Amino acid sequence: MVTMKKEHKPVEAFVALGSNIEPRGKYIQRALTLMSDHPQIEVLEVSSVYETSPEGGPEQGQYLNAVAKISTTLGAMDLLNSLQAIERELGRKRSVFWGPRTIDLDILLYGQEIISNDRLTVPHPLMHERRFVMEPLAQIAPDAYHPILMMSARTILESLAEGVE
Repeated sequence: MVTMKKEHKPVEAFVALGSNIEPRGKYIQRALTLMSDHPQIEVLEVSSVYETSPEGGPEQGQYLNAVAKISTTLGAMDLLNSLQAIERELGRKRSVFWGPRTIDLDILLYGQEIISNDRLTVPHPLMHERRFVMEPLAQIAPDAYHPILMMSARTILESLAEGVE
């Protein structure tokens, strides 16, 4: 049975991409291509790719991280489902919490919505603590607004640089 996803008014959202299983760069690029190929997702801009050390979890290799600015007519849950389908297509296994991964796609911001349910929390609950998220986000959208902290990406990044939470 084929189900049609309900179309919404276009929403600007930001998606974090991360990979630390080789070929890391190819996984990032393929994820961006698959997002672009989705009929209800338009990739508007992509940050530089940053190499970062893993935080938390088991010992593992360096990550490549980036952030994509998208426009989507998918609702937040349908966007999550679509991103998780891309992760599965690229071989993502969720066997070790915070473990190595071919690709990790996280919704950071979905318009100015605040969402909290058993599958999705937006804004991403740890984004403001992670330089590897805030640096690429601030690069492409310094004025992106965190609706809970009521701060711009630029201001959050500056607070991380100063060691202030």
